[in-house]
Amino acid sequence: MRKGIHPDNYRNVVFKDMSNDYTFMTRSTVNTKETIEMDGKEYPLVKIEISNTSHPFYTGKMKLVDTAGRVDKFKKRQAKTKEMLDKK
Repeated sequence: MRKGIHPDNYRNVVFKDMSNDYTFMTRSTVNTKETIEMDGKEYPLVKIEISNTSHPFYTGKMKLVDTAGRVDKFKKRQAKTKEMLDKK
């Protein structure tokens, strides 16, 4: 490997999956303003939305995320269409 291209300021950082409160520690150079206490010591904290403990690929569970109500609108439209076709 080439010398001098990799950072040398690695430190222990805690990553927290906000969807299920799973935390894990690894070494990283990421900058963060928050900290968390773990094992009696304080570490930098990085909040993440998804990790291997909550991602559908790893869990085998498909989760439907519907933030705008699009699924409900689609189902209502389909029901109206079906009613119209049944009346004919």
